Amino acid sequence: MDKNLISINPRVCGGSPCIAGTRIMVSTILSRISGGDSLDDIVRAYPQLSREQVVTAVDYAISVVRDEEVEVLSQG
Repeated sequence: MDKNLISINPRVCGGSPCIAGTRIMVSTILSRISGGDSLDDIVRAYPQLSREQVVTAVDYAISVVRDEEVEVLSQG
């Protein structure tokens, strides 16, 4: 994953992770995928993006979730 393809800037989209050089948020890519779009569908919808950028957005989201620390609460 090329982390240079993702930017986080408080002045762009409120600091949400975006595809670098665009205002297309990683969450937008994920929402399209959860809605049933393929990577190719997303590239067609956003012709300024490459497939590599879309894949990097997904990889970035996976790494954020994978590295998130979760506190397990006991039920009692």
